[in-house]
Amino acid sequence: MKPNTPCIVGIGQTAYTRWNQPVEGSDLQLACQAVLSAARDAGLPARDIDGLTSFGGDVSDPPMIQASIGIDELRMSAMVWPGGGGGSCGSVDLAAMAVSSGQASYVVAMRGLAQGQIGRFGRYSPNWRHGSFTHPFGLFAPPQLLAMVVRRHMHEYGTTQEQLGAFALACREHAQRNPAAVMRGRTLDMETYLSARIIADPLRLYDCCLETNGACAVLVTTWERARDLAATPVPILASVHGSSGGWAAGPLGSYNMSLERFTTVGAAHLARDLYGKAGVSPSDIDVAQIYDNFTGVAMIAMEDFGLCPRGESGPFVASGAIRWPHGALPVNTHGGNLSEAYIHGLNHVVEGVRQMRGQSTCQVDNARLCLVTGGPGPAPTSGLILGRA
Repeated sequence: MKPNTPCIVGIGQTAYTRWNQPVEGSDLQLACQAVLSAARDAGLPARDIDGLTSFGGDVSDPPMIQASIGIDELRMSAMVWPGGGGGSCGSVDLAAMAVSSGQASYVVAMRGLAQGQIGRFGRYSPNWRHGSFTHPFGLFAPPQLLAMVVRRHMHEYGTTQEQLGAFALACREHAQRNPAAVMRGRTLDMETYLSARIIADPLRLYDCCLETNGACAVLVTTWERARDLAATPVPILASVHGSSGGWAAGPLGSYNMSLERFTTVGAAHLARDLYGKAGVSPSDIDVAQIYDNFTGVAMIAMEDFGLCPRGESGPFVASGAIRWPHGALPVNTHGGNLSEAYIHGLNHVVEGVRQMRGQSTCQVDNARLCLVTGGPGPAPTSGLILGRA
């Protein structure tokens, strides 16, 4: 391992609760709790943190975090521009670039959500940045916007409702082993899934991610510094964020992507770059944490990242391939956005670290490589490949 290889050396999280339940503290306070938790995990004094990153319009102000937790000197702060959860892995990419270049020594990527105070992310807003292209046609919220992509995929490739349900059931099953999961103790079967109300055809209730409060954080430094800290370092073998040419804002904007890209999430070029930087191929991935805002879109993301052939995510998921412990490629072993919590995908990075440390509640035996992806559909989006030390 090269001395300046970026590594995740600390992870932290708060309790996760439903968006409409009481929460102790603001989004800033939750973010501070998660940052402090990540520092404790690493065995690093909070004052030594000198960089903070986030994504998608995070309202937690780095100088306020600096003052709140006693950071001595803030040398770097950055955010992946709005693209919602598309920037979740991108925030870690920013942290990795900062420590590798020497801009900062210990950088935390963080996300805090207190939706009862700042408003629900999944509801209609007249200030939606591309609303003039979508609102006149009745497309007011993410389920409606992304349902069209899923329906087109079903038309093109024969993807079925039961195959979407198989993804939701796998995530719910994994969540039953995770003490932090909001949906732990609430099992799901196919009959219940199919009888649930339609949110935006073909997306039913259990095809849609949770809306939750909570925060999580990951602490990034170099391999050289990581060896002196308490936690097992997890090398970031590759990290990317960006947007495909001709994609623009994709289905969460003006739908101006080309027809041949309509049944994708616009991430194929990012996947190519990600695997190239890590020097691995999709077949080398042992476990994946795929951003699951909606079942069908997450399945399409699996195709973009080469985990199954184009158009074949439905049969792949229905075969049981993504289910722990016997699936060929377990996916969202913490329960994902669908069943653990919706912390805009940064909780997927936390789970990726646990897998590489051997600490997941659905631990994949002998896993050496973990793929983590940012939100599929929005732009920019992002991805990580994590390895074992």
